[in-house]
Amino acid sequence: MKTTDGRKRTPQGQQEIRELVIRNLNKGFKNKEIAALLGIAERTVYSIKAAYAAKGKRGIIVRKRGRKSEKKLGKREEQQVKKMITDKMPDQLKLPFALWTRETVSLLIMNQFGVKVSKWTVGRYLKEWGFSPQKPVYKAYEQKEESAQKWLKEEYPAIQEKAKAEKAMIFWGNETGMRSDHQAGRTYAKKGQTPVIKRTGQRFKANMISAISNRGLLKFMIIKTGFNSGVFIKFMSRMLESADQKIILIVDGHPAHKTIAVKEWLEEHKNLIEVYYLPGYSPELNPDEYLNQDL
Repeated sequence: MKTTDGRKRTPQGQQEIRELVIRNLNKGFKNKEIAALLGIAERTVYSIKAAYAAKGKRGIIVRKRGRKSEKKLGKREEQQVKKMITDKMPDQLKLPFALWTRETVSLLIMNQFGVKVSKWTVGRYLKEWGFSPQKPVYKAYEQKEESAQKWLKEEYPAIQEKAKAEKAMIFWGNETGMRSDHQAGRTYAKKGQTPVIKRTGQRFKANMISAISNRGLLKFMIIKTGFNSGVFIKFMSRMLESADQKIILIVDGHPAHKTIAVKEWLEEHKNLIEVYYLPGYSPELNPDEYLNQDL
């Protein structure tokens, strides 16, 4: 007689089979007869019968499949780990890693509490705690957080009000460099066969100065020379050529943005354009940085 593998049944189906075995045993059926009736192995009937004899109904309850959870941290330990991950980076806790990964957190738990936890269990912890893998934003140590917050909460709102009152358009400016041998993207190829792209072996580079508005209007200029105040003035002059309203340009504190020549030029064109400066070491405040990344 062909029997059905009980492991392929749902937990509910397994439970029904076990209860039917006990019911038929109580009716006086023999083990062989029950096995044939239910399409199961005779040894399965013996096992169910033995479990019922030992523990009664509790003995035939289908248990949840899978390994038991490795979760071994108490609530207090969980809170401590969450706080350390939130407030510190691994190297600040003398761990040999730069970023928080499942492996890093596993080592942290071992060092702090002497508990060995697999990276899969750590993954479940992190999900329960509301953590997710994210690309970090890098900030310079030299940045003064108070200045950045003041600029965001006080200075920039004032610039917005001024632009609204004078019907001016706000632009964010920046500069970046480009090289012919820069490789940023990836392409699919067979494993072990690195793809080859033919191009000139003569290296060259160029620089770009650009400005983007809050609505995404882009102005840019490609230059082959270095960036200096003369280039900055030329770029602002070209911005004015196509402008039909006053421009407020926000840039970083690059020395070329603050020369005497730039200040004199801006004074001559103050009715058409004004320049404001971001706090030091705060590129994350400049939307034009995203344009550089796309480029």
